[in-house]
Amino acid sequence: MSDLQKLILEHIRDVPDYPKPGVLFKDITPLLADHEAFAAVVDELAGLHEVDKIVGIEARGFILAAPVAFHAGAGFVPVRKKGKLPSQTLEESYDLEYGSATIEVHRDAFTQGDRVLIVDDVLATGGTAEATVELVRRAGAEVVGVAVLMELAFLKGRERLVGVEAHSLVIV
Repeated sequence: MSDLQKLILEHIRDVPDYPKPGVLFKDITPLLADHEAFAAVVDELAGLHEVDKIVGIEARGFILAAPVAFHAGAGFVPVRKKGKLPSQTLEESYDLEYGSATIEVHRDAFTQGDRVLIVDDVLATGGTAEATVELVRRAGAEVVGVAVLMELAFLKGRERLVGVEAHSLVIV
C-alpha cells in the first residue's frame, strides 16, 4: 500500500446505516478538512493526464474536480442533475438500483476534440460515471479517463466503463 493510499484511508470515516440501514457510508469530509491529505489527492489527480477540461459530477465530484482543474491548468465543467443548469443542455439518463436519473451538461461546455478527465469522489455501481462518459462524448469531446478518490470494488462499477481508463486512488 502506498503512502498516499494510507493517508487517504486514515482520513475516510465509516458511517454505518447511512443513508439507510445496512449501508456503510464512506465519509470523505475528514479528508477534505485535512490540508495535507486534500492537497495530496488533488496533486495526484491533477497529474494523471494532460487535459483541456476536467468534468466534476454533482455533487461531491465538484469538491475534487474544481481544484484538480485549477492545479492542472484546465477548465472545469460541471455535470449536474437535470434542471440545474441555466443554458441549453445535453442530457443522459441512466438506471439506478432504485429507479433512474438524468444528468446534464451545457451544450457549449466543450470545444470539439477537447481532452477530458472525469473526476468524482466514488466509483460504486458505475451508472453515473458511464452516463457522464456518454454525455461528454456526445458533446464532441474525448474522454481520456475517469478518476476517483475511492472505488467500491464489490459493486463492480469499473465493468461499466468499457474502453475507458479508470483510475482509483484507493480501492476498497
